Amino acid sequence: MAPGRNIGELENKALEIVKKSGKKGVLQSELWKMLGLDSREGSRLVLRLVKKGLLSRTQVMVNGRKTYRLFYREKKEVAPKVVISAKSIIDIPCASCPYIDVCEVGGFYDPRQCPLLEAWIDSQIK
Repeated sequence: MAPGRNIGELENKALEIVKKSGKKGVLQSELWKMLGLDSREGSRLVLRLVKKGLLSRTQVMVNGRKTYRLFYREKKEVAPKVVISAKSIIDIPCASCPYIDVCEVGGFYDPRQCPLLEAWIDSQIK
């Protein structure tokens, strides 16, 4: 990378270029040229952004050569992490349920439709 270049600034500039390209995307080699990078620097930059989940790429053929078309990816919400410990499952309503012996998926007592179990799961997620 050329002296004085900030990786964060390059990443942001690359993301803006790809984002502006919309649904058609941008060829990887075109992005390098716009940023003034050689293929090695450009490849590393793109791979970092793909690894971070900010870009996706699709292999395409252009003038008989393989290259990649880059697309901007919106950040996805990450599901909350649920930590389960022995303490958290001691209070599970199933442990004291009088219907536990006949509770089964598809049965009259179905865990998928149990309001007590649903309330307990909600309390554990919060």
